[in-house]
Amino acid sequence: MADDFHTGGCQCGAVRFRVEGKLGDASVCHCRMCQKASGNFYLPLVSVRGAKVSWPRGERKRFQSSNAVWRGFCGDCGTPLTFEAPDGIALAIAAFDRPEGITPTIQWGTEAKLPYVDHVPSLPGEETMADVDAASYLAHLESYQHPDHDTETWPPEEKR
Repeated sequence: MADDFHTGGCQCGAVRFRVEGKLGDASVCHCRMCQKASGNFYLPLVSVRGAKVSWPRGERKRFQSSNAVWRGFCGDCGTPLTFEAPDGIALAIAAFDRPEGITPTIQWGTEAKLPYVDHVPSLPGEETMADVDAASYLAHLESYQHPDHDTETWPPEEKR
C-alpha cells in the first residue's frame, strides 16, 4: 500500500475512514481532555490537514470538548476517531488499520502527564494466554471486532 493512502475505522466497523495524501505530524497528547476523550493515559494522534479524508461508511458522532475543539467517535462502539480544531483534523493513530507505521515525534500537554506513564515500559510483560486465570475463556474467545481492512476492494486496481 502506498504511503499516501490509509484506511481505518472504529472497533465495530460502523464508521470507516480513508485518507488520501501524506499524513502530517504524529504526536501523543497527555492533556486532561485527551485523557478523558480516549479513556486512557494519553491520546496518540496524527494530523491529516494536508490530505483528503473521506468517510465511506457511517457517520461519526461529535462532542464539543472545548470552545475550539470537537471530538469525533463512533456512536455505536465509542471508539475515539478525531480531534477537530481550527487548524485541521487529526485522527487517532490506533484507529488506523496499520498504526505501526505512524510514529509519534512529540508529546504535548505534558503538564497533565500521569506520573507513572514513563514507567509502563519497565513493567513485566506477558502474552495474553499467559493469564492462567483467564485462559479458560480466552481459549474460546470469538472477536466481534471489525478486521483491520476494508471489506470491499480498495484501492482500485489502478491505484495499487
